[in-house]
Amino acid sequence: MSPRKNASSRRATWLAFGLVALAAFSASAQPQTDSIENTQLESEPSVQQNAQVSNDAIVYSEPEFDQGAEATRAYKSALFTLSNLTAHPPSHTHNVFSQPTTTTPSLLSALLPNPQGQGPLGSAIRIVLKLRQQFFLFRLFSGPSGSAARRRDEEMRGKAIKVADLLQHSAELGNLDALFTIGYISLFPPSSHFPSDPKLAYDSLLHHAALTGNASSQALLAFFHATGYADVVPIDQAQALLYYTFAAQGGHKGAQMALGYRYWSGIGTVEDCGRAVEWYEAAADEAMSMFLSGPPGGQTLPQTATRLSDLDGGVFGPGASVASTGTNVVRPAVKAGLAQTAGETWDDVLEYYIFNADRGETDFAYKLGKIYYQGSIYSSAGGIGSGSEGVGRVPQDFHQAQSYFLQIARQVWPRDPPNPLQHNASGYKAENIKQAGYAPRSAAYLGRMYLRGEGVKQDYAMAMMWFERGAEFDERECHNLLGVMWRDGLVPGRQDMKTALLHITKAAGQELAEAHVNLGKYNYYRGEFKPAVMHFEVAVRLGSTFEAHFYLAKIHTLNMRIANEGFAAGFCASAVSFFKLVAERGVWDDDLLADAEAAWYSGTERGKEIAILKWWVAAERGSEMAQNNLAYVLDQDRSMLRLTRFAPIEASNDTALLALTQWTRSAAQRNTDALVKVGDYYYHGLGVPDEPEALRWAKAAKYYQSAADTQLSALAMWNLGWMYENGIGVPQDFHLAKRHYDMAVETNSEAYLPVLLSLVKLYARSFWYTLQGGKDGLNLWKYDADKMSVAERARLKPEIDSVSKDTSQKDGDPQTAPNKEKTVEEVEDDGKWYIGKASEDFRRRRQGEAARTAAAEEEDDLFQWAQERRNAENERNTDFGPEDYFEAAIRGGHQREEEVDELMETMLLVALCALVAVLIYVRTRIVRRTRGQEQEQQQDQGGQRDLGVFPPPGDPARQEWNIVH
Repeated sequence: MSPRKNASSRRATWLAFGLVALAAFSASAQPQTDSIENTQLESEPSVQQNAQVSNDAIVYSEPEFDQGAEATRAYKSALFTLSNLTAHPPSHTHNVFSQPTTTTPSLLSALLPNPQGQGPLGSAIRIVLKLRQQFFLFRLFSGPSGSAARRRDEEMRGKAIKVADLLQHSAELGNLDALFTIGYISLFPPSSHFPSDPKLAYDSLLHHAALTGNASSQALLAFFHATGYADVVPIDQAQALLYYTFAAQGGHKGAQMALGYRYWSGIGTVEDCGRAVEWYEAAADEAMSMFLSGPPGGQTLPQTATRLSDLDGGVFGPGASVASTGTNVVRPAVKAGLAQTAGETWDDVLEYYIFNADRGETDFAYKLGKIYYQGSIYSSAGGIGSGSEGVGRVPQDFHQAQSYFLQIARQVWPRDPPNPLQHNASGYKAENIKQAGYAPRSAAYLGRMYLRGEGVKQDYAMAMMWFERGAEFDERECHNLLGVMWRDGLVPGRQDMKTALLHITKAAGQELAEAHVNLGKYNYYRGEFKPAVMHFEVAVRLGSTFEAHFYLAKIHTLNMRIANEGFAAGFCASAVSFFKLVAERGVWDDDLLADAEAAWYSGTERGKEIAILKWWVAAERGSEMAQNNLAYVLDQDRSMLRLTRFAPIEASNDTALLALTQWTRSAAQRNTDALVKVGDYYYHGLGVPDEPEALRWAKAAKYYQSAADTQLSALAMWNLGWMYENGIGVPQDFHLAKRHYDMAVETNSEAYLPVLLSLVKLYARSFWYTLQGGKDGLNLWKYDADKMSVAERARLKPEIDSVSKDTSQKDGDPQTAPNKEKTVEEVEDDGKWYIGKASEDFRRRRQGEAARTAAAEEEDDLFQWAQERRNAENERNTDFGPEDYFEAAIRGGHQREEEVDELMETMLLVALCALVAVLIYVRTRIVRRTRGQEQEQQQDQGGQRDLGVFPPPGDPARQEWNIVH
């Protein structure tokens, strides 16, 4: 090869290396460039500010100075700097595969491969980026140095000071918006560079509310008075109610929710369902108006919130909590918690899906498109329009979703016509398509994106084309949205209610929740409320969580206002529940739960403080998830070492009181685990007033009983069994203790081991109690017959007593005969006599006697009914039979008619096992001795020794000697 060719090849190599190095350098230097540009953009306003500040004396002396313009300029400059400080995504939603978007793509970025691209090269780049995140050397050489981080931190802190100074300057010049912003960022610092100052926040908001009557300021002032946050003001529920009322009258949605919750729960006021409906309806109306302000089909619903306890398997952990047992195991939050426990991340999930999609597997490509479209690993039940679960939140990317959906759809429809409404012409659909696979579903998503303008330019004709393509294969989402387009006439010349109803009915026949919502709305606006209610209720069962609840609440409100007093209460309760769900889901402008979750997972102490504060604000508005999260993070009863020598620091009663308050409010909204927690707090004396232990334990038993009555919490049943066993909070009763232990394992089979151990201890304790002369203990050799709950016992006792009393009077009352004689005399002396009267009197007396006999027999049947019920409970043939010693622990009792004593059989089996073990041990010793003697024989084969009477080696008598010996 010539030197010239070598030189040219070397130059090409160096050029390629230089391009790669330049790309890496530009990618790493991009954030610094952005910050420099931001600094340059902000330099001019700051210079102008300094020029203005240097002439302060002139400002206040010259009347022609425009004070309002200066205040507005300072306020806008502060907001501009603040937006640059807060323009960062939450850390827990960051995706290592996401590519930073740039306004003007460079030539270099066009030449380099896309990290989100498909194929082996894209996978290799993603692996390299992941290694960069995982390994120390990559982070050491790629991340900023310590000095650079300090400079960056100092720069951010300086900008924060600048924002505070500009806002203060603007407020001093009379800008009321700046005054409110000072109060808001002092209460909710936007970053760690801003100080938290609740006192300054309260003073600023109070001044702002006094000057303007602003509803937002009044709502936050109400929160201060309702909670006594940071001890700025003492707790005053009356003052809080007043501020909430002013804010609600001013149209503040959060205040309306808080006011409705207070009237519904009786917090600071008397319970008034009618006023609760009024305020929750106002909040729901505002949420619905915001929903309808979006594209066709409404705004995309915010992702659902997550209980922190669900990620840990429930308040009491996996298996012991209602949240993670039974059908609740399949809930997305529980599954996500199990995945996190196993070490899985959403990045791993996405990498797995991308790997399989790149191999051409259509199902993975479709699911990956769904994930990118909805921005979550988990979709909500009810269809596309029902939203997604926030627990699986990932970065939303419509462009990636469209690419995957098109990749699937092109297998059936390889190209699009120039006129989308003429797509049925030949050449635009692949021939001999027997099974379309995921293509119709992908067409539904593509049509929805064009209908709503998500990732593409809004085009109703293209949307109708994709919907009609999917409807050819009877795809339900395509039918539903095609019906919406025909109903609303979104495409010129195509509006027909009959055609629309035909498509929507086909979708509803395939159990699509949103299709039932559309049918329900059609009937609702025609005044046909009965079929409307039917469709809305079906939609709720299928997973619709917004519109169906809203219209059901409206219908129940109408029924409440026209119904009589007896039925109005039921309609009112239903209306409050549905309006509350709508108001809490429609939080596009003020999603406190999502903000709190992002702050909590930031990993900083400041972030956790902000999360607790936002959960607290949402809890005051009645959010059960916020109440549960706040109580869970403040819970002081999760450690077994609490208040022992391993944890000598005594718990804060103020914090425990706040946690107990939130547990109680969460329990009032049908959270069974929270109800058990309230019982725990009363049992341990956390957050409760000083009172005798017996009184606290009695209250704890009542809460456990309420939780057990739901038939959901095995832990509550076990707690009641333990309390009855030990006589704590309730009278000691071994039968009821066993009853609740049995119910615990019947409710949750995972309670097998603790119930087994508890029953063993219970029987041992009852046996010892009987030996000491106690009565009414458990029978160790016979099945315990008591299967009645506490309520059944209490209800049956007076009935049995009254029947016994009536029976004793019937059998032994000496006045029975005189009463009969008196009755005969009265009959004989009653009225005039006539022919046939004797026969009539005889028949009358006979009928009366029969009636009295029937009544007596009926009363006897009541007593007999009680006995038969107890006997039936004794002899029932179930999987937990009467001959079963541990009953709820050992399966398979009473599966044959003959009675078998399981305890004796178990003891016999144990004895046989012990005997076999002894025999095996003896045989092993004999075998070892025999082998040892054989080894000695082999060593003595070289010469014979005089062994006396002992047989020499090789003699058969030696083996007999060994056995006998």
